[in-house]
Amino acid sequence: MINRTRLLQKIEELGQIGQDPAGGLTRTTFTPPELEARNWLIQQLETINVDVHIDPAANIWGRTEGTRKGAPSIVFGSHIDTVPNGGKYDGALGVLIALEILTSLRERGVKTMHPLELISFSGEEPNPFRLSTFGSRALTGKLKKEQIQSVTDSSGNVLTERLEAAGGSYEQFNETQRNPLDFAHYLEVHIEQGKRLLNQGIPVGVVRGITGIYRERITVQGQANHAGTTMMGSDRQDALTAASQLVLKLEQITTESPIAELVATVGELHVYPNAANIVPGEVSFTMEIRGETEEQIASVRTQMETEFASVERQRDVVVTRDVILDQPGVPMDEMVMKTMETVSTKLGHKTLILGSMAGHDAAHMAGVTSSGMLFVPSLEGKSHCPEEESRMDDIEIVANVLYETILTLDSKGNDE
Repeated sequence: MINRTRLLQKIEELGQIGQDPAGGLTRTTFTPPELEARNWLIQQLETINVDVHIDPAANIWGRTEGTRKGAPSIVFGSHIDTVPNGGKYDGALGVLIALEILTSLRERGVKTMHPLELISFSGEEPNPFRLSTFGSRALTGKLKKEQIQSVTDSSGNVLTERLEAAGGSYEQFNETQRNPLDFAHYLEVHIEQGKRLLNQGIPVGVVRGITGIYRERITVQGQANHAGTTMMGSDRQDALTAASQLVLKLEQITTESPIAELVATVGELHVYPNAANIVPGEVSFTMEIRGETEEQIASVRTQMETEFASVERQRDVVVTRDVILDQPGVPMDEMVMKTMETVSTKLGHKTLILGSMAGHDAAHMAGVTSSGMLFVPSLEGKSHCPEEESRMDDIEIVANVLYETILTLDSKGNDE
């Protein structure tokens, strides 16, 4: 089992790197604070005498060999980059639990049949280079050299230069991709970032699948006109009131749905010309829908298509749409899920089977190997903010479930 005191110490140590004046942590991809956190992790891995390797996408690996020659690896970890002014648990907790498990196994002299590999993925969070899940996409062949060669952030920083500074390699970038036969399983611990576990008083979340994410950029074209001299009603082609009707309809559709894990959000909206005395002539906004299956997302899209047509007729506006993301939901491996449930029950802990409503590196890893995720309850459901927090009691429980899950999967010798 894991050492609770040592794990807490590492959480606090890593939580000192990248402190933001606003109270949280800012360790965005390939910035100096994130590079400092990388160096800290590498030093921790070197201290416990595991083989440390940085691949061309700057993913950090810590490997211990297994006793069975040629066996594929059991890989586990997450990421240590943060959103701007984020918290110290999102992503980092999964890496630190992985570090603690490797440390505890080596202390106890436990030998596994399979090699064990900790991974800290590069750039999981949305970042200034606009390439989230950077490391896991590179590892699984979804992100290639030609896609990163001319990328810069808004400050003019060149991605390939920052990649090299982090220990990666632009020239060898495509060599990041690994053969699926290298892996037996991928496992990830993450904070829930919601209230479902907390509200039910359950310490262990076993993730059933990772949400699909669908986004459109919607533009409503009306007619800008004088706010005082344009009478209400049919004289107006107000793009903002038309957009507002669409936003409220989106909320209504998902609120009234019997599927709890179906959500929709308008998180970005732009009004033109954006003046107090002008009827808005154009509004653009993002419509995001998240659901576990394509059918769930499609049901919302179908209902919204009816509403788009209705608003155009009623309000004399033109609605145009541009799909900017269509990422299907990804199920986790049933055998891995069952193993996690069984282990948790044996340790005396209740589990809740739930879907992940946020994206994770596990969504890409599930395409190349059997994968599973465990969730730790989040206090008040807060994440991506300085107030993000999880109880140490819950962290210890989930860390021990992962520890025993790894040993159980290893003993099964299931390499398929």
